[in-house]
Amino acid sequence: MAPKRPEFPPDGIEENGNLLQVLRQRARFFGRKKALFYKVNGEYSGSYTWHEWMERAREVTLALHAMGIRKGDHVGILAENCPEWTFADLGILGLGAVTVPIYPTASAEDTRFIIEHSRLKALFVATREQFDKVCDFSGGFLPGGLIIFFTALSDDENSLAAFRANGRVYELNHQGLYDQCVRDVGPDDLATIIYTSGTTGAPKGVMLTHRNFIANYQGAFQRIQIDERDSVLSFLPLSHVFERLAGYYYQVAYGVSIYYAESVATVAEDIRKVRPTIVVAVPRFYEKTHARILERVQQASRLQQRLFHWGVRIGTRVAQMKTRKQNVPFGLALCFLIARGLVFSKIKQAMGGRIRFFISGGAPLSKDLARFFYAAGILILEGYGLTETSPVIAVNAIGDLKFGTVGRVIPGISVKIAEDGEILTSGPCVMKGYYENKAASSECIKDGWFHTGDIGAFDSEGFLRITDRKKDIIVLAGGKNVAPQNIENRILSDGLFSQAVVLGDKRPYLCALIVVNRNDVHQFAAGAGIVSSDYETLLRRPEVREWVRRRLDATMDGLANYETVKSFILLPQEFTQAAGEVTPTMKIKRRVVMKTHQQTIDELYRNTDQEWSKRKNAAAGNP
Repeated sequence: MAPKRPEFPPDGIEENGNLLQVLRQRARFFGRKKALFYKVNGEYSGSYTWHEWMERAREVTLALHAMGIRKGDHVGILAENCPEWTFADLGILGLGAVTVPIYPTASAEDTRFIIEHSRLKALFVATREQFDKVCDFSGGFLPGGLIIFFTALSDDENSLAAFRANGRVYELNHQGLYDQCVRDVGPDDLATIIYTSGTTGAPKGVMLTHRNFIANYQGAFQRIQIDERDSVLSFLPLSHVFERLAGYYYQVAYGVSIYYAESVATVAEDIRKVRPTIVVAVPRFYEKTHARILERVQQASRLQQRLFHWGVRIGTRVAQMKTRKQNVPFGLALCFLIARGLVFSKIKQAMGGRIRFFISGGAPLSKDLARFFYAAGILILEGYGLTETSPVIAVNAIGDLKFGTVGRVIPGISVKIAEDGEILTSGPCVMKGYYENKAASSECIKDGWFHTGDIGAFDSEGFLRITDRKKDIIVLAGGKNVAPQNIENRILSDGLFSQAVVLGDKRPYLCALIVVNRNDVHQFAAGAGIVSSDYETLLRRPEVREWVRRRLDATMDGLANYETVKSFILLPQEFTQAAGEVTPTMKIKRRVVMKTHQQTIDELYRNTDQEWSKRKNAAAGNP
């Protein structure tokens, strides 16, 4: 018999308590039901029940107390997603201490900055490589160089298992300590400091409280309902607030089972094995999935290609009508069913076959991409928020969505648009401020309103649309204002294009740095009889550039002339996080890219100006 569905929130815990009280209530309710799943030898045979989860968190809290960590102290986690990440996090929070997550892909320099700036008292790490990143300077700030490994290493006793055992022994002489620690944590106590990677400037430590997170998932639940029958695949970094809330605290609060992907490289395989009902991802995931689908279509027969494109057209029409609350004619609805059965069924099965919806955030999602997946029977609910807002501000909902928008504002918070178009928000989800940075806090929180730095507007139905970052607006030499994000999203709607950065501030026209799908280029070259073993040489071939030019122009159809890209450079390599060019959620750091490629950009404009001058002189009959 299925367990009775819990009523949320139970007994007012969330309103007046903390995140640990939420988990303890869920653990009491679900008991021996499995909550967390992980791979063992390539299969999801490892798991923890709700009760076991709570026990491990309690043991970590007691072990930290035994080591001298107290309420308000800062403790770091440098690790990939896994159950142990949550044991450490909830153990820290149960003590009233503050979790400071560090991206496992962060450079040694960034890692050291976060550790030193946040004044860590202890650090959890997952691997020897992560330990090596900090061991040279850990003794200077950690008491006794306190570093706890998630797994046992051959020459180290500081494994999480041994650490938890210390907690169990400590409890023998400190009965009731854990309960007292949890009770002492108030809703406005600090839960975490998350250092924003940011697209500009140095990282800032965003201070978020227990109330921030609780209010945020409660508001999100009013838009998107989940329950204990759901399961989620976790693969975005828990170091980022998006996964922390949407793929973790939110799921815990409503009894959802969490499966941890083995790695980013195995996500496609893991989805097929887990068959989750919910997946939380960033737009780059959908872009790459779409590109792989189109690659397979290109390899199919001409009849199958025609059938595929027919299905996309039918699906797009139906998606538009449904989101506009229009009745779909019987004939079109029948075609849509046929298209899903013949064309898109394999795509849905590749996603496990049980997906209720995807949640997209962290960066803008292409409207055309959302429509494509909707046609394939896969619903993507795009939302919007920032680290500073815990993070959700607005999100689309099942039965109440509009492609090209980030949905309606979640209940419990306020949003308004400033005179210059900037989105402002206030309410219980807004951060406490930036850690040890009062100037930055005062700059973005004014008169109770947090200034997001994003430009947007509400439509007539109350859906919020994001048009650009305030600081990214391009002002052309002629005085025209251009939102590059809008143009970049149009470019990326064509699967040929992998990444795009539109440039032109204080210039007479727009240019772009573009990364294209390598396989598509090779297939075009083979079909055109172009032989080249060197990819960079291939990108410079006139036939390739002309082909890319036509595809690029098609994406900008309908834009004003000054909004179109006049020239471009094809880059052989993608922008990467390792090079500091993108954030962990794959947002491109425009200023870093501009600085890195400044010489290339200057040369692009110089060559384009010269080419235009030659054409102008030739047209006028001048030599």
